[in-house]
Amino acid sequence: MRDAHLSDRELVLAADGELSLHRERHLAGCPICGARRRELEDAAALLKMRRDLPPAGPARTRLRLRLAEMSEEPAAPPFSPGAWRMAFAGGLALICAWAVLTFHQTRRAGAFEVPSPRLTPGAARTVDREALCHSALPKNRVAPAELRERVFQAYGIAHPDPGQYEVDYLITPALGGADDIRNLWPQPYVSTVWNARVKDELEDRLRDLVCGGQLDLAEAQRDISTDWIAAYKKYFRTDRPMR
Repeated sequence: MRDAHLSDRELVLAADGELSLHRERHLAGCPICGARRRELEDAAALLKMRRDLPPAGPARTRLRLRLAEMSEEPAAPPFSPGAWRMAFAGGLALICAWAVLTFHQTRRAGAFEVPSPRLTPGAARTVDREALCHSALPKNRVAPAELRERVFQAYGIAHPDPGQYEVDYLITPALGGADDIRNLWPQPYVSTVWNARVKDELEDRLRDLVCGGQLDLAEAQRDISTDWIAAYKKYFRTDRPMR
């Protein structure tokens, strides 16, 4: 059976490099999907929203004001068929750009509860349990400034609010996590239920289990890097954060 064409949501994911390999192959060989992708990209470029998207509030306010101005303008002479086609194309571009803006803003609000597997698969140092558990290093530490900047760039966050995100280690240094961009992602502090402060609880729990001899270090690293939310539910035996 022939694959279905990509939805607009999948085309936006393709622009961010987050489309599955199977769907990327469809996009590469499908002129219809390719043309639709170009329409969305042109619409986004029209409103300068490709990577450095403006805050949702001001953008929507400007759009509403422009629509209000258009409604108050005097009626124009009857359009020719060509003019009607141009007007329709312009309206379609505006609608597409609005959809792209809304989709990106929605994704940014809660998409980083878990990191992108492509950007942040996790990385660990070579260290054994005894050395790790008897180290004088603190359980948690702040990622180097140069790495933090690169992480925000990789995730498409142009002007990060320091109070909104923690550039967090997927595998915490307390479990042998490395200072490596593949081990870091911008995790929200409070805008989502599964936030950075909840993950801190899991990190402490796993370290206590590892250093108490109840959990293998490699297993702890694997669980937290594969799906830290699933690991939290597993080790705390709950479906929701404890705090």
